[in-house]
Amino acid sequence: MTLKTASPDSSVDPAEVAKFSAIAAEWWDPSGKFAPLHKFNPIRLEFIRREAAARFGRSGLRPFEGLSLLDIGCGGGLLSEPMARLGFAVTGVDASERNIGTARAHAAQTGVAVIYRAATAEMLLAEDLRFDVVLNMEVVEHVADVASYLAACSGLVKPGGITVVATLNKTLKSLALAKIGAEYVLNWLPRGTHDWNRFMAPADLRAKLEDTGLSILKTQGVSFDPLNWAWKLSSDVDVNYMIVAAR
Repeated sequence: MTLKTASPDSSVDPAEVAKFSAIAAEWWDPSGKFAPLHKFNPIRLEFIRREAAARFGRSGLRPFEGLSLLDIGCGGGLLSEPMARLGFAVTGVDASERNIGTARAHAAQTGVAVIYRAATAEMLLAEDLRFDVVLNMEVVEHVADVASYLAACSGLVKPGGITVVATLNKTLKSLALAKIGAEYVLNWLPRGTHDWNRFMAPADLRAKLEDTGLSILKTQGVSFDPLNWAWKLSSDVDVNYMIVAAR
């Protein structure tokens, strides 16, 4: 299969792709620049597994055999590999060739079967591909055209399938914690990782997803617990949140 790179008319922001490409080698380093994501990953995995199991009536060690999953903006594969271990036929897609290179190399080391492609949502849609589950995790705040991007991603969801979209709320609290605190005070993230102006309120994201023909199933807040130094699911959507929608 011939791999394609991002087309110039896609919703991809080249500056954002370059930003993450520059640190692509660090994706799987739990103490590197993606350390906060490694800390965040378990709660994301728990939520996705629970929602998919409920949607498709699945259980067991590899509950999702026979189902397909797209991890759009997959980075180094931190979600793609665990999803494949749960039985999904996983396709991981990223606009960064370097991210895909890192993801492929790690999957080869671990022996996890994931199809990785340097491509965009628009490319997959043009190929008439569809998936039972589409993961769209912490990508919305990095694209050039949110409406166009979400339309392409939503078009990739099979009838009866679901998408999980995770992003950051546009509040003063998120500015203080996710931007200033995380990047400039605690140094959890490289400075410039996020642009607060690109954060989005849950109501706005729900409306944009509904505009693409999807039905909202759930809005889930995620909060950091400083006492236990861990992330937890909560009713607080002021900073991090996830939305589940279905076709």
